[in-house]
Amino acid sequence: MQLIDVIKENRYITGLVQGFERSHLQLNALHESDAELIRLPGQNLIMAITTDSICEEIERGMYTDPYMIGFMVITINISDLAAVGAHPVGLILNETLKHNLSVDFLTQLQQGISDACRRYKVSILGGDTNFSSRMQIGATAIGCIRTGNPVTRKGCNVGDHVFCTWRLGMGNAYALEKLLPTGDNNMSYTPIARIEEGIIISKYASSCIDTSDGCIAALDQLMRVNGFGFTITTPVSGYIDPAARSLCECNKIPEWFMLAGPHGEFELLFTVPPGNVEALILEAQSNGWKPLYLGSAVEEQAIILNVNNNMQQFDTARIRNLFYNGNSDIYYYLSELMNIEHTQVGGEL
Repeated sequence: MQLIDVIKENRYITGLVQGFERSHLQLNALHESDAELIRLPGQNLIMAITTDSICEEIERGMYTDPYMIGFMVITINISDLAAVGAHPVGLILNETLKHNLSVDFLTQLQQGISDACRRYKVSILGGDTNFSSRMQIGATAIGCIRTGNPVTRKGCNVGDHVFCTWRLGMGNAYALEKLLPTGDNNMSYTPIARIEEGIIISKYASSCIDTSDGCIAALDQLMRVNGFGFTITTPVSGYIDPAARSLCECNKIPEWFMLAGPHGEFELLFTVPPGNVEALILEAQSNGWKPLYLGSAVEEQAIILNVNNNMQQFDTARIRNLFYNGNSDIYYYLSELMNIEHTQVGGEL
């Protein structure tokens, strides 16, 4: 079995598309990019296309606020464009609605969509509306890359530095609070797709992926696509959002859990060759943000995290596959995460 197909979701997707003929205009291979990349014939312009929908989050009770559902369906798609450094052009919207939704619910849903479009300076270009017993809100985002080559998940090398655009863990913290029966559901969670940051990153990075599925899943996918591992020397507490850390403390669970769940925060995680780091940081700071340094790419195909100043190697395949077995019991997830194998590497830092 290939390294990429050790992950159940990857293997399932590979099986689904094995009978499809791939376009000769497509630049990325399967699993290698957050958005599909098409070089338009006779031009240097590259079109970036992605599609995603919100359904499971609604069914599980994770997204209950209609405004948030609307805002998030735009954000999850724009984030995929950000990960390849594309300028957004617009979106096609697909709304499958229940017949009995109230006027207020629909108004708030559409307001969330509208506000997100204004936030990202894009428009809804068209779409489709359907009715069903299950609600599903989806979109297809279209973007363009005007100059140079797009950044994808593939391209990092040993020695490249690993960065993220901002603190991590809020997505999984929000999901945990919503799903725990004792949660107060007051945590603020409004992730923003990093479009401006992605355009800057694309000039300097060797690979990039968004953290929509969580940090560990993002690192693991980069490892499987590139064939290299990652040693994250920055302590977990140094890049976990304070609100996520507080939730861990209240529930007496390890902070690294906030990196391990499948519900992310839509930051960008990216690798940069050593010679490009200074220029990246200078341009980022001149645009009002500072990349957070995490670690580096290494030869060994493993993910090693600094947990309480101890370097620990995690069974990231088991972590990712755990969330693909259809069991939605949050206590099952937490207990299984407690049993995930992590091997200490070296001594205390």
